[in-house]
Amino acid sequence: MDTCIQRNERPALRAVPCVPDPEVLERPMRRTYTADYKLKILKEADAAVEPGEIGALLRREGLYSSTLGNWRRQRERGELAGLRPKKRGPKSLKDNPLARKVRELEVENRRLQKRLKHAELILDIQKKFQR
Repeated sequence: MDTCIQRNERPALRAVPCVPDPEVLERPMRRTYTADYKLKILKEADAAVEPGEIGALLRREGLYSSTLGNWRRQRERGELAGLRPKKRGPKSLKDNPLARKVRELEVENRRLQKRLKHAELILDIQKKFQR
């Protein structure tokens, strides 16, 4: 257990247990934004005409100007999905029908090569037997 030393006291005489600050999170959480919120902020930023309005908006919402720029680029590229929170983790790949056919043909190729080796072995044995 951690102990805090009171100011102007000797450590051996008085040790008080530290109380963690309840305001501080142990692990910060990443902020996520809904698509509606992003669109609302973009609309407000686009409507700003006076100097300093966008800065006031960013300060009020606790955002960075780079975040606003990223959202604008996503909107310009037509990435409506870019305004939705992205699912984390590996992306699932759709099965290509040609890839499936290739796998089937590779299996058949291996099977036929095995049969060919077996037939060649039998022919070699028959040739040696006739000599």
